[in-house]
This record gives sequence, C-alpha cells and structure tokens, in this order.
Amino acid sequence: MTEDFIEHVLGGRTSEVEEAVRKAAAVEIMPRFRQLAAHDIVEKNGPHDLVTVADRAAEAHLAASLTALLPGSVVVGEEAVHADPTVYEALRGDAPVWIVDPVDGTRQFVHGDPNFCTLVALARHGELLASWTFAPALDEFAVAVRGRGATLNGQPLHAGSPAPGAVLQVAASHPDYTTPDQKRALLGLATEGVAPRPCGSAGLEYLAVARGALDATAFSWEYAWDHAAGLLLVTEAGGAHMTVAGEPFRITGGNALPFTAARDTATADRVLTLLRGR
Repeated sequence: MTEDFIEHVLGGRTSEVEEAVRKAAAVEIMPRFRQLAAHDIVEKNGPHDLVTVADRAAEAHLAASLTALLPGSVVVGEEAVHADPTVYEALRGDAPVWIVDPVDGTRQFVHGDPNFCTLVALARHGELLASWTFAPALDEFAVAVRGRGATLNGQPLHAGSPAPGAVLQVAASHPDYTTPDQKRALLGLATEGVAPRPCGSAGLEYLAVARGALDATAFSWEYAWDHAAGLLLVTEAGGAHMTVAGEPFRITGGNALPFTAARDTATADRVLTLLRGR
C-alpha cells in the first residue's frame, strides 16, 4: 500500500516539490540572508532559540504551495507548532503530512553563515515517504524517496562505511541543552576512537552522514521537522538510525533519547553502545 501511495501521490512529481522548495528559498530566504535588521530576529524560548522573518515567510510560502500540490494534505511546520502545539497531532492522523523546517540552522542564518537549509518531508500514518533538503547558500539539493534511493544534485548518494580503525566523527547535541541523563549518555562519546563535536544544522549533519563525510549523529531532541527529512535521506543512502532503546526513531514522538543516525548499522550499534554507557 505504501508503494502504491508513493506512486499515486508522487509519481514523477518530486521535481515539482523541489521547485516549490527552491522558489520559497529564492523569494523568502535568500533576499534576507545577511540583510536582517535587529527587528527581523525574535527569541522564542531563549537566546539560542531564534526565529526570523525569513523563517515565518518561507513556512507560509511552503504551506500554500505544498498543499496545493497535494490536495487534502496538511502541514506540520516548526513555526505553526510554536504558535499552536496541537498542530503536531497531524503526524498521527490519516491525512498526508508535509513536515517543514523553513530555515534549519536559524542561528547560522542570523550570523551570515551559509550552513543552513530548508527541510521538507512527506509522511503518512507516521511513515516517511519522501524528503527534500536544500542548502540554498551552498547550492546543494538532496532528495530521498522511500525504497528508491537518495540523490544530491541529481547524483546518487551512498553513505558507505567508516574505514576500519578510523576515528569516528560524530556530531552530537551540545550537553548544555540536554537533561542530566542525556548529558551522561552523550559524555559516553568522549572516548578513544571517537571524535564528537557539537552539531550545526541538523539537516546538513544528516546530509553529511548520507554522503559519507560524517560517520554518525547523536541527538537528544525529537522534533519531527529537524529529523524527518534527514532520517529518510540517511536510510535511502544505505545508513541506519536507532534510539537507545534499540528501536527505529519514530517521527510521531515518544522516542527514548538520545538516538543516532549513522553511515551503517555497525556504526549505529557502536554509537548506541557508548550512549548506553557499556
């Protein structure tokens, strides 16, 4: 049924979604890059949780264009959920859901750093069907379709595996933004043979795993807009994801945290062993 739905809904229309994402970035995001005034930036829940006029405008643009492409679909966007948390419940409903992070890496965007992206995923009944990751300032566009692989700028993506004996490069949540239990788990990565570092834009970290430039992630939060697109991208590039409970990450929530996405199953298992403290 899932394959039939993908064929019926998407067919050859992934390019139409790509065009919608590119247009939102061109109209609402890039003209504001390195052009933001102080009043264009607002703190949501503190100095590390920012939103800009570009985030809000791009999400509204995408909500309109994506639901027009797929009548009957709904949108779960970061800014819409901030305004009304009940919007998140659509992930558990029957309608196809567009999961949108208009500017993933808002902190980077605010500081003029090009390492930000727009994330869009399509899901139904909690199952990821397709995803689009666009880094407009880097001119990189990655697409994944369930069961059909992943591409970056039209070329196939393969995560591969770390070289035997190589130090694992892991992007992890900053310990300052975690619970005590999660902090202890993440400290397990500070061991010989592993080189953890704080993560940047989650979407670009997933892309780095999918292209084999990063070995794994270790994240301690579960908002679907940060993870949905990247998890499918990594999976379709041959990678794996798993929570510390040994279960695949669920975009509908209720996951045991932290969780990892990695280039291959063996790497995911190794990271999880360290996060579990054994």
